[in-house]
Amino acid sequence: MIFSSTLNRYLAKNFFLNMLLMLLVLFSIIYLFDTVELLRRAGKKDGIPLSLVLRMGLLKLPEVGQILFPFAILFSALFTFWQLTKRHELVVVRAAGLSVWQFLMPVMMVSLLIGLFNITIINPVGALLLGKFESLENEYLSNKKSYVTLLKEGLWLRQLQGEDADNSGQIILHADYINLTEWELQDVMVLFFTQNNTFVRRIDAEKARLDQGMWTFEQAISNEAGQRQPKIYPLIALPTELTIKELEESFASPETLSFWALPGFIKTMASTGFDTTAMRIHYQSLLAQPLLFMAMILLAATVSLRPPRFRGTVTLIFMGVIIGFLVFFMSSFLQALGASHQIPVFLAAWSPALITFLMGVTVILNLEDG
Repeated sequence: MIFSSTLNRYLAKNFFLNMLLMLLVLFSIIYLFDTVELLRRAGKKDGIPLSLVLRMGLLKLPEVGQILFPFAILFSALFTFWQLTKRHELVVVRAAGLSVWQFLMPVMMVSLLIGLFNITIINPVGALLLGKFESLENEYLSNKKSYVTLLKEGLWLRQLQGEDADNSGQIILHADYINLTEWELQDVMVLFFTQNNTFVRRIDAEKARLDQGMWTFEQAISNEAGQRQPKIYPLIALPTELTIKELEESFASPETLSFWALPGFIKTMASTGFDTTAMRIHYQSLLAQPLLFMAMILLAATVSLRPPRFRGTVTLIFMGVIIGFLVFFMSSFLQALGASHQIPVFLAAWSPALITFLMGVTVILNLEDG
């Protein structure tokens, strides 16, 4: 019992330290490449300091780290088992009567805890920092503005009005519900403000539609500042430079929303009329991460526990790369199928982790029996 407890701590500590080292190496490489790319983009703009570029690279790191976590788990486990084999420690463990599951369990428990820590702590922090990164990117590198905000009260949209952006007022549009098929808004309110934020007009309409650079409001009631009686129009047309594509792209990406905020945002999207499939897949994929991390341990074990002639360093690295690529490809492919409504959300999000886990268990059982 004492031997088993000591062994568990030893294996867990070795794996955890190797994983930290692997993450440090991967983070350094990714940060270098991201910073070079940001410097290239910043070179096309005037007045962007180097300190801002370096800060943007750091803001993006936690989110990139979540993508790298499965690979870090896989290669850390491969390296840990390779060390144990090279020092003949696995031989001693097996000679002591411990099964493969007994010395895999502490490593799998560490990966499970890392997965839980990732989705509950690292993900919210990464989402917050990524949101700041995208704000800086839009402001300094791409000059894009966020036009749309989605709240419990419905859809809020802002656009400038006037001949030029430097001498214009703005329009605030609110809708309770939206039909994405035709981009038709329902129960619409539009507020008009001058450049000095002085209210000048309000329009209430049953429906509004965006089509070919024009907002059209049906059965509209117009109230202008200083007028006592509202005016009723069967149709009001309002020119806009916004396009449907720009509006769709201005929504927050799933990665900028924390694990804790996703359920509420999904509910808000559904009540407003938006398709929540991509958001639900992202949320379920986060829930599946602890299982995926444990599956990576099993896959690493299937490679490391093979006969000695298959355990060369180059072979381990090559097989690790192949396994990582296959898991990544399978995850991306199934999530794409789910986003296009070809398969259910649960299958799209959980299948990669479940398939990988079951494959690892099957192979290890065969090796153990052999």
